Amino acid sequence: MSLPEVLAPAGSPETLSAALRSGADAVYVGGRYYSARSSASNFSDEELADAAKLCHKYGAKLDLAVNTVISDSEAAHFCDYIKYAASVGVDAFIVQDWGCAEIIRRAVPDAVIHTSTQMSVHTAAGAGLLSELGYARVVPARECHKDVLAEICSKDIETEVFVHGALCMSVSGQCYMSAMMGSRSANRGRCGQACRLPYSAVGRKESCALSLKDLSLIPKAAELTETGVDSLKIEGRMKRPEYTASAVHELRKALDRQAPDMAFLKGVFSRGGFTDGYFTGKRTAMFGVREKEDVIEAQELIPKIHEYYRFERKVCPIDIHAVMKNGQPLTVNGKCMNTSVQVTGIIPDKAQNRPTDREALEKQFSKLGDTIFTMGSFTADIDDGLFVPAGKLNELRRELCEKLTDAVIKLNTPIYHPTDYAPSLPEARVQRCAEKLPVRTYCRTAEQAETALPFSEYIIADYKLWEKVIPDIPAEKVILSPPRFITDERALTARLTELMAHGFERLYCHTPDSIAIGRKLGMKLHGSFTLNVFNSYSAEYLSSLGMEDCVFSFEATLEQLSKVRTHLPLGAVIYGRLPLMLTRNCPIQNEKGSCEGCTRTLTDRTGRQLPVVCNKDSKEILNTDILCMTDRLDEMKNISCGLVILHNEDAQQTLDALSGIKPRGNITRGLYYRGIL
Repeated sequence: MSLPEVLAPAGSPETLSAALRSGADAVYVGGRYYSARSSASNFSDEELADAAKLCHKYGAKLDLAVNTVISDSEAAHFCDYIKYAASVGVDAFIVQDWGCAEIIRRAVPDAVIHTSTQMSVHTAAGAGLLSELGYARVVPARECHKDVLAEICSKDIETEVFVHGALCMSVSGQCYMSAMMGSRSANRGRCGQACRLPYSAVGRKESCALSLKDLSLIPKAAELTETGVDSLKIEGRMKRPEYTASAVHELRKALDRQAPDMAFLKGVFSRGGFTDGYFTGKRTAMFGVREKEDVIEAQELIPKIHEYYRFERKVCPIDIHAVMKNGQPLTVNGKCMNTSVQVTGIIPDKAQNRPTDREALEKQFSKLGDTIFTMGSFTADIDDGLFVPAGKLNELRRELCEKLTDAVIKLNTPIYHPTDYAPSLPEARVQRCAEKLPVRTYCRTAEQAETALPFSEYIIADYKLWEKVIPDIPAEKVILSPPRFITDERALTARLTELMAHGFERLYCHTPDSIAIGRKLGMKLHGSFTLNVFNSYSAEYLSSLGMEDCVFSFEATLEQLSKVRTHLPLGAVIYGRLPLMLTRNCPIQNEKGSCEGCTRTLTDRTGRQLPVVCNKDSKEILNTDILCMTDRLDEMKNISCGLVILHNEDAQQTLDALSGIKPRGNITRGLYYRGIL
């Protein structure tokens, strides 16, 4: 069984060098644009070209993260940037945005596209869909159990799994906390890490109920290999070179069946130790914060780590053949990585004392010093009695290494065939299908659904709500909502099949997983705002997949929404508590030790209370204020329906919400006016 690649992060050229010298098989970086780690140093255009050459010198690959959502106004620049990155030899593009992926396909048809973990893929069905759509690799959600990873690995798509580094409380791509609290959108690469601030369910002022320990599956590298994972990914594009070097070094040891030094890695960087996350399904002792002792220990270890990347890593043996004949220039051929070069030196002199024999030539050419090369085989065809000064041989050896390095870089650099494609949009605008904006109501209880039905075009509710709970609501008026995080794909598919037999035919799609399941069953698909559709290109692409309509990202402003041009009918959230996080862990249960006496709320450092909705396999942390745009619908252009999201409203409150009456308490206009950075 072949070993998976070791994929390291690099937020700067220095870290890139440290990763490669420490043993990384591939490195992922961000440029100055469209990177989900915009606060890292990142790479200028010139640095990106140099990074590609450096990676290819080692026979390693360079993956470029362009994993933010983009606006329509950025599409042309994004397209040009992709063409530039392809021209310098980037090996793959990491993408979250559906529209970005389509722009890449059209601009550089032979580009390799990997999905970012921001796509929130967590089932084999989702991975299979992405394979069908032409993605080369999927990065599953970090919340996946090992058995689910094995199922994903069985699909015809490469699988890349995070094995070491920071672990977000929220499922990636499903966190809106930073955006709502400070206009710093994680989906735009500007997460402000609001989750690391104090929150508590039991009144502890210093408790950080949303801060998880760092993940480390390095001790389980062998098990991951047996699962069939293709790439083991280290998190940390904002970390120091020493962090990357040490993680790569210990991961390489683990893949070689040696025990990794976890105490050492803990000292380099941790938040009170490590967790194996969701891999084993245990989910115990996962919460932690960075302590003063952690920082002190890391400073003491840094000098030791520098030894891992002080010198070039030897990755390529050279087979050398020298030809030294009387009256002819000395020629030397070098072969490495299926490429070869030849260099020519001076014409040898007649030896006055000691001639330059085979041993002398081999001695000089084996002095490969601080290069990536080692001596492989050495052969020579020489005449006796000839002499070449050692200095000239050294010059020839250096020239040989330089030319061979260039040849290796060229050999490992992909060649693409970009088109003259430039992004353009259809003239289509979204049309309202009625004078009064149709409303779809997301309900959590039978009472809400029954109350909302007369005022709603469709009722959207959890598929389990229809298990003999609301028999009087017509199936054709219902959009079934699967779990936002699917833990049992087979059981969900079976239940949806049963419901379809009773006339239910519409599915609310949260991620590629539910799109895949719905397509397979032949259901009518409606997109949720959790698909993070932020531009016209994404909307058009989802339309081509058969989506009937989609709720546009609530991170967009009204102005952005008004300018969208697509054939796909779009919706917008007009009322409700917006979800700030989708989590697998329960922060309340962690603090209290059990579910008994659940408070159903978290309190932040300012005293604001955030409702927590508990489902069997996931939790939703909601905004403390209610989004209300029902009194400003005339300002919401370019949408065909409004989405009302109910939480714990009773019948009267439900009626008020659907009648446009402002709720009691604090309301928010969300991001429709202030937008995101």
